[in-house]
Amino acid sequence: MIFRQLFDEETWTYTYILGDEQTREAVIIDSVKERVDRDMKMLDELGLKLKFALETHVHADHVTGAGLLRQRTGAKTVVSKFGGATCPDVLVDDGDTINFGHYALEVRSTPGHTDGDITYVLSDQTMAFTGDTLFIRGCGRTDFQQGDPNKMYDSVYEKIFTLPDNCLVYPGHDYNGRTVSTVAEEKAYNPRLGHGKTRDDFAQIMNNLKLPRPKKIDVAVPANLHCGLSEGEVVQGTAPADDWAPVYRTATGIPEVTPDWVAESGAKYRMVDVRETHEYAGELGHIAGAELVPLDTVQHAAQTWDLTQPVVVICRSGGRSGRAALLLEQMGFHKVASMAGGMLLWNEKKLPVARTAA
Repeated sequence: MIFRQLFDEETWTYTYILGDEQTREAVIIDSVKERVDRDMKMLDELGLKLKFALETHVHADHVTGAGLLRQRTGAKTVVSKFGGATCPDVLVDDGDTINFGHYALEVRSTPGHTDGDITYVLSDQTMAFTGDTLFIRGCGRTDFQQGDPNKMYDSVYEKIFTLPDNCLVYPGHDYNGRTVSTVAEEKAYNPRLGHGKTRDDFAQIMNNLKLPRPKKIDVAVPANLHCGLSEGEVVQGTAPADDWAPVYRTATGIPEVTPDWVAESGAKYRMVDVRETHEYAGELGHIAGAELVPLDTVQHAAQTWDLTQPVVVICRSGGRSGRAALLLEQMGFHKVASMAGGMLLWNEKKLPVARTAA
């Protein structure tokens, strides 16, 4: 495997490039916006085609280069489904897999620094990219965003320390010039988490760090929720993948939009509820203006629809609407999206519900 570890001196951030030496497909982990030209040059010199731009979490200390890399290379951006970002092409969850060439990275959800932290583990478990969950002789802070020392303790002990002792640990940052560690080393020598530290020991340490507020947090977090791109920022010669909606694709390929976007803009388009009649009129209600077309009738009904008209598909939790969205794409509809989380998430967000009969 082709492997490069790159460093940004201003934010102490490590960026990683992994590539297949045969297919030349590659991924990049935790890019930095100001370093995109460097990364593009490295990819070009190595003859690699970028397939995915991966994030370990929504960063507070630097602005990601993922959006620019997507525009320049066509790579898909990848972020945890719990990170809150509205821009990704692929939202991932624990157990998902990112494939490039003959290699694969397993997604391990490791919240604690933020709810959306991810550790990427090479499929043979020889390398783990731990982001801000586990540093070399340290860990990410837990005192802002959705930080929680109890979650971080569980993440490290259940998702990282369970890896083989010789698994190499590559962190998101290092402030002392160290480049790599191992699981065995961190178990033994990490002053916050290693050497048998209890949950209470760790919580006491983390709750008393008294660290200064990150310098770039007010700029970085809002930007990173949009893949590092400011509003309207488009590289010349490129265009958004979807001009009608902020559509992203899950790891299983389903095009999705968020309930908040549907509440704001969905009424402009055809909204199709693929539940059964009793569900449409039931306790979860439905979205005003959504037409009822049960899943097993979608293929027949859609034969009379305009293929160029955007379609938003809705169900109880997102499963049936995802299947319907893929079916419509197979039928030739190019502007289709499933509403993530379905009516369950819609109700959880307390968005307006209609309760008229079908």
